[in-house]
Amino acid sequence: MNNNGKYWAILIMDFLFNFWQFFYANIFTKPQYFVGLIVLVGYLLLGRKWYDALAGFIKAVVGYMILNVAAGGLVSNFRPVLAALGDRFGLQAAVIDPYFGQAAAEAALKSAGHATGLTVQVLLVAFLTNLVLVIFRKLTKVRTVFITGHIMVQQSATATWLMALALGDNVNQLQFVILLGIVLGVYWAVAANLTVEATQELTEGGGFAIGHQQMFGVWLVDKLAPKFSGKNDKKIEDLELPGFLSIFKESIVATSILMIVFFGAILLVLGKDYLVSVNGQELTVAASKFKMTTLKASDDFFFYILQTALTFTVYVQILQLGVRLFVAELSEAFQGISNKLLPGSMPAVDCAAVYGFGSPNAVTVGFLFGVLGQIVAILGLIVFKSPVLIITGFVPVFFDNATFAVYANHKGGLRAASVLTFLSGVIQVLGGAIAAGAFGLAAYGGWHGNFDWDTVWVGFGFLMQHFQYVGLGIVLLILLVIPQLQYSKNKEHYFTIAEDYETYLESKQN
Repeated sequence: MNNNGKYWAILIMDFLFNFWQFFYANIFTKPQYFVGLIVLVGYLLLGRKWYDALAGFIKAVVGYMILNVAAGGLVSNFRPVLAALGDRFGLQAAVIDPYFGQAAAEAALKSAGHATGLTVQVLLVAFLTNLVLVIFRKLTKVRTVFITGHIMVQQSATATWLMALALGDNVNQLQFVILLGIVLGVYWAVAANLTVEATQELTEGGGFAIGHQQMFGVWLVDKLAPKFSGKNDKKIEDLELPGFLSIFKESIVATSILMIVFFGAILLVLGKDYLVSVNGQELTVAASKFKMTTLKASDDFFFYILQTALTFTVYVQILQLGVRLFVAELSEAFQGISNKLLPGSMPAVDCAAVYGFGSPNAVTVGFLFGVLGQIVAILGLIVFKSPVLIITGFVPVFFDNATFAVYANHKGGLRAASVLTFLSGVIQVLGGAIAAGAFGLAAYGGWHGNFDWDTVWVGFGFLMQHFQYVGLGIVLLILLVIPQLQYSKNKEHYFTIAEDYETYLESKQN
């Protein structure tokens, strides 16, 4: 290649890299704009007028922003309470939460002398890996494109630490980025693909899968739920409650009352005097800082509890509103991408997208039984003097278990929703304790905490840690085999359920 050719090659590569950095910073990691862009492109590919495509873009972005506001509000409402518990009683423990886990992983990487700024490159490789698997879907049997950008960033940090722990200095930076990107991309594609059947049945052809932190968990719950259902067990929305209990049929009332009891118990344990003393202070828990906004000495304690609890209900209702707004646009628009660019593919989105289906009270049931399971498991760690103590994290205990309850209720009713989310809470704590201790992040105060990262990723981490490249190969082999097994059990309807749900129902009935 002559100098002129080299110049243009460098120029093109530089342009592509700068474009990716711009795309990553402004769209890829901001799911509202990523989803909006997909809707815009999808509608244009469907032949819609530009103003209809623009309207769809706006509704999708606004819907996702409403969801983000609600999710952020739920987290910000609950996480300082956890920080207060840790500070009040001097708890030195690992918090099982993806934000705490991300902070702990980054701190561990920095302490070990590893670079922490590889996320941009890793996510590019991972996303391209996911697209390649979908493009060659006839061979790979993968049908889903993972598009939940902020989840990708969280998972990338924890996965980076696991791989750094396994491979150490035995790999250069380029190899590290490529290997990690491939592993993550395959995981996103395969795990999201596992949720296709369950989500299509739940949403009656909603046209999306789950791309979040508990995808293996969704598949497992969907399979187990019918086994936990009793003869007379009803779905949550079908329960006939006698007398005053009938008020719990209303999701707003049920959530509010249960949250008053839940938050009331925690805040009473903390005490008004303590909450007044930390008002306006900055507490540090597991490398994360929280600006405490509690109450003044002149404020009434009962109404403070009431405000905290009802704020939780408000955010749950807002979340469901956002879900309904963006899911409708995304499901329709993605048909254009599926038809023209990625035939037979589906978007994998935030797990909160399913909260608008089935009983709204399933979300509350899942959260409460998940909390109960976590409390039992934490008490078990204390009783048996575990070397690693766990503090519950809001993201796993709410988003994992609320999601599981929606799926469990659909297939098995109230009993399945309550039992499976309770067991999930136990697994989250015990798996989190094992992982935080085994992978050295307990010292940095956090672990990722969501279901997949307390189960399958614990196994993946052990394989990589003890067998290095061989273990990495085994992980990839396991993941790539999963969609093949899925396909072998349902060859007739495997692609149809994703491409055309109505046709799938007709062929299944015949």
